[in-house]
Amino acid sequence: MQDDEKKYSKQLINKTVVSKTGKRFGMVSDLVFETGSGELIHIVLGDPTPYAKKLELEKTKEGDALIPFSAVIAMGDFLVVAEEDII
Repeated sequence: MQDDEKKYSKQLINKTVVSKTGKRFGMVSDLVFETGSGELIHIVLGDPTPYAKKLELEKTKEGDALIPFSAVIAMGDFLVVAEEDII
């Protein structure tokens, strides 16, 4: 894997999460991964927007909204997710 294909978790924290159509969900506050395989499972959404609060997203025990990492389609200035894979 080339360096330009790698992203470190610290590069994702505090990035804005948006849909393909530009709807804002909030910020990445943490990542959840499977300890055995290292597979990324969820993005923990911090400071959710009113739009994100209306969606019935899975939540942590603490009540933080989760977005499946499988919904992520692009990472750059924003973390872009496919909304149809979330709801």
